[in-house]
Amino acid sequence: MKLTDIIKEMALSKGQWQPIPSSELKDYEEDIFNLISKAYSPIGGHPNYKAPTDVTGAEGDAEYEVIDLDDDPDIDAVSVSKNKPAGKKFTATGHDGSSQAKSKVVNHKAALLKKPGHYVEVSGKIKDIFLAKGVEPITDEEIVRKILQGKDIEWLGNGEYKRAIGGQTHTKMLLGKPK
Repeated sequence: MKLTDIIKEMALSKGQWQPIPSSELKDYEEDIFNLISKAYSPIGGHPNYKAPTDVTGAEGDAEYEVIDLDDDPDIDAVSVSKNKPAGKKFTATGHDGSSQAKSKVVNHKAALLKKPGHYVEVSGKIKDIFLAKGVEPITDEEIVRKILQGKDIEWLGNGEYKRAIGGQTHTKMLLGKPK
């Protein structure tokens, strides 16, 4: 076992969401990248995470919360957010593929999205899951445009819009309770 693995194991409390301090992020970048890659593999990957160095590089202003759920010392799920003028925006999710890790990260985010100052931009299956868990959609076009200020969106109505992300057009919706 490498020293960095021993330090990681000692640093993480089992079953507790913990932020990774930016000073320690480099030690976790490969693990975090792998969890995000696993979660986004069914849709071709996350547009902002193409390599482990994106965790500390291109996405260096992101905040990472992790949880270890099982007997091994590895991180099992990650929740990624960024502080924006409208509050804490969730920007990525990662998990090890286990039902337990998927459930834990989705429930963690859903609970936070019901609190003021938290929001997420989603589509597809995760949008449906959050809506089923009672996370509120933001259906006011003016509010959506204000939150996404500077982004070119095509409003579709009912809270949905289209916008280009990573060179591709996606249909999205904002959920949660931004400031």
